Amino acid sequence: MDLSELPTDVPVKDASTVILLRDGATGPEIFLLRRVVSMEFAGGMTVFPGGGVDPQDATADVSWAGPPVSWWAARFGVDEARAKALVCAAVRETFEECGVLLAGPTADTVVADTAQYADARKALESRQLSFSEFLRREGLVLRADLLRPWANWITPVGESRRYDTRFFVAAAPAGQIADGETSEAASVAWRSPAEALSDWRGGDTILLPPTWTQLSSLAEFGSVADVLAAEPEIPVILPTLYQEDGQLRVRFPGQDPYYEAVVHPWSKR
Repeated sequence: MDLSELPTDVPVKDASTVILLRDGATGPEIFLLRRVVSMEFAGGMTVFPGGGVDPQDATADVSWAGPPVSWWAARFGVDEARAKALVCAAVRETFEECGVLLAGPTADTVVADTAQYADARKALESRQLSFSEFLRREGLVLRADLLRPWANWITPVGESRRYDTRFFVAAAPAGQIADGETSEAASVAWRSPAEALSDWRGGDTILLPPTWTQLSSLAEFGSVADVLAAEPEIPVILPTLYQEDGQLRVRFPGQDPYYEAVVHPWSKR
């Protein structure tokens, strides 16, 4: 496809993605989902849990523990309503997509087992239940303090769907089991960054540039505690599409190893 044929007027929607971590034998491991091929956005790709912000996320009436909304607004460079929506979406989407719930009965506790909320999880995914209604009904406090801001990527101009995505990191709470009980996941796995990148180089998985970049950066950390203690700068990264030798590619910071290692779908359009 030629660049001139790509859409340029697609609206950008907010989205939140959570890089869920646990300590493994050789360092941090990351929970990854392979999206079903039929998904309109990133179908077949290996990704972190996450999704689009819902309008109700900005107005969610929830009990909140951790840094105030104003702190998140400053870190992400947005207004407070948008910051609240991004954090609520991060917690909600993580619960919907892998059953991990960053909330607890009090401001300093977290749910130990989410199996009791299986029906509510399905209702949330189908939008029959709002996230604030769920937390209020169960008497749960949203644990914003378990999240850390990590990165900000915007889908390139020319894509049919575009998202302004904020990436978060969080440790998987003890006792909770991350799963693939969602209509959006074909398979799930815990992988170290090195293993995930090896899978990608071998052609077993497909990683979009933001996912590849986060995995590459996380490979430098020795433990989950080290990741959570980091305070990275969060520049807004807006990749651009370009043509090279008749092939469409995406230009982004540090791209050379991405293109040198394996043939990617960006070069097959």
